Amino acid sequence: MTAIVINIALMLIGTAAFIGLLRFVKGPTAADRAVASDTLSVIGIAGLVLLAYVFRRYIYTDLALVYAVLGFIGIIVIARFIERAL
Repeated sequence: MTAIVINIALMLIGTAAFIGLLRFVKGPTAADRAVASDTLSVIGIAGLVLLAYVFRRYIYTDLALVYAVLGFIGIIVIARFIERAL
């Protein structure tokens, strides 16, 4: 049962990453690309947490937390750059 749930989660993460990449590439404005970048960051964090569970290597959760903080700071910098306030 757990293997089925993990496979479904992997498929959902892969599909979400593909859709996010499409928006990142085709985004008509810089704001669309920034939102897609933030979404891809969250999808990557979800993937790291899933990998931590699958491989029983809980150091990946620490890595996901660091990635979340850096992603948040990065999107703030991007938003400031878009608004020309940086």
